[in-house]
Amino acid sequence: MSLSKKFLLLATLPLALSGCKTVSGVFEQKKNIGPCPAALVLWDASRKVEIHGAEKYDNVGFTAEVLGTRSFCKYSGTRPLTADLDIDLAFGRGPAAVGDSKEYKYFVAVVRKKLVVIDKQFFTINVKFKPGQSIVRKTEHFGNITIPRAKENTSGTNFEIIVGLDLTPEELEFSRSGKRFRIN
Repeated sequence: MSLSKKFLLLATLPLALSGCKTVSGVFEQKKNIGPCPAALVLWDASRKVEIHGAEKYDNVGFTAEVLGTRSFCKYSGTRPLTADLDIDLAFGRGPAAVGDSKEYKYFVAVVRKKLVVIDKQFFTINVKFKPGQSIVRKTEHFGNITIPRAKENTSGTNFEIIVGLDLTPEELEFSRSGKRFRIN
């Protein structure tokens, strides 16, 4: 190809590409007709601390904390609302932890805002700590959470997706007390 043809091709390339959509524009779908349900972490159940004996740092075993949530939803006519959910979690291994792995339980609940639990399911995550590792972070992903709507115009704001850790009564009491033990 001659130098003038190469120059002409390079000079017209931006003009030809300007008619193309961006990559996100190509894959962008129709906007939702309404807002998504709020995805929340239940404060009382947001952290788990195993304490072996007196409440002091040297007695802290395994810990867990729900760091945050993100949700994405889709409306589709009269069908139920579908949502995807990401849960960010951190797990700790304190001075009194025995072993290099721990199984944790947590829940995801769909509730009608301030009224009733529609569905609540428990899940288990097994966390393995490498030698010398005291913190492991993970993100759990849930796709296609179904949220029933009575009518097509029922908005996602009428619902909440609530996440928390499964706690013993003692762990719940400790969590509610506001005391903190965090493995840094």
